[in-house]
Amino acid sequence: MSMRADRGFFRSYEDLWLIDGLRTPMADYCGAFSQVSPTDLGIKAARAVLRRSGVPATDIGSVITGSMAPGDCYQYMLPRHVGLYAGVPLAVPALNVQRVCGTGFELFRQAGDQIALGYADAVLVVGTESMTRNPIAAFGHRAGFKLGAPVGFQDFLWEALTDPAAAVTMPQTAENLARSYGITRAEVDRYAAQSHARALEARASGFHAGEIAAVANETFTLEGYADRAIRLHGPVAELAQDTHPRISPPSVLATLRPLYPDGVQTGGNSCALADGAAAAIVASGAYARSGQHRPQARIAAAAVVGVPPKIMGIGPAPAIRLLLQRCGLRLEQIGLFEINEAQGAQILAVERELGLERARLNVHGGAIALGHPLAATGVRLAVTLARALDLRRERYGVAAACIGGGQGIALLLENPDWQRLQHHGAQ
Repeated sequence: MSMRADRGFFRSYEDLWLIDGLRTPMADYCGAFSQVSPTDLGIKAARAVLRRSGVPATDIGSVITGSMAPGDCYQYMLPRHVGLYAGVPLAVPALNVQRVCGTGFELFRQAGDQIALGYADAVLVVGTESMTRNPIAAFGHRAGFKLGAPVGFQDFLWEALTDPAAAVTMPQTAENLARSYGITRAEVDRYAAQSHARALEARASGFHAGEIAAVANETFTLEGYADRAIRLHGPVAELAQDTHPRISPPSVLATLRPLYPDGVQTGGNSCALADGAAAAIVASGAYARSGQHRPQARIAAAAVVGVPPKIMGIGPAPAIRLLLQRCGLRLEQIGLFEINEAQGAQILAVERELGLERARLNVHGGAIALGHPLAATGVRLAVTLARALDLRRERYGVAAACIGGGQGIALLLENPDWQRLQHHGAQ
């Protein structure tokens, strides 16, 4: 199934930098973060990255957030409250954007455009999502309830998994890809087992700890305004690591019932439902150099494409092709890939379509093990990739995601220390 790469959005950036990035742990659905607004998860991540990076909040010239589903009745205020309670100056504007599962990547893309247009030198980007707090909603009762008429309450989280235009659910799009690419249930289960194993290894080695800000009960104060707070659910006093990764051998995964008859997707080999937030600081080269900051990565380019909704999961493949084609790079020049694991069959289809080596793909585990809080995922993937490039002394990395409705998005990062590492290796 050849996907063309000659149409879509593309932009390259010569002097755009990811200064630093951090995330909260990813907490299982209905777990420790279940009573926490996504606004407060975003504030926590934003404060943490500003503190660790050493970038003064007063230097931030724009706040761009992403959050898909409302976690409370104050979703409209989320971007503004994240910025204000993180200490960003009152005069600095804030914007919320969404591109479904690609929202976190879209934050980087829009930050790059704002910096290129001269709106800001340093931008705070925050993706935050509570899957648990997706509402039970009724959209048709503003005029009241008629006696005996159906009551139209729906589970927002469940219903949002369906694309009504194509009459297909997100797992069914993965089943479509499984049939097209000849992907078996056993292959999907083996991949899922590997995702968990790699995530557990990354935890044990301390890799994930380097990008996680522990979350405890905390009150956020802002002079002249109401306090905001995080209150963890249950007996947990502090959450410092992801809660979903677990030993998941293929033999155990094979016992789970498929979502559809004769299908390959199960609850065990699909992305985990999780709550969490991730934040990063994106800056111009002039700003990065003026503050003596050591950036995590150079943001080299971004690409977004459309694909058929019924196979939306293939989206990363043409997005990556467009990205590399326009950058003049070959696939083999990319040292590492971080591609969102929306569904096991979906990621395997992308792997086969591009001919990716498993040894370069999601080497620290992916969303099957860690979870996929929609708007936070792209930020997490970019930060993980930047750190992995540094650890493995690779030059280029690509992070990407498929997008419900039929899109794909990809980001090209470059190791800022590549030249130094090359010189060191030659000695």
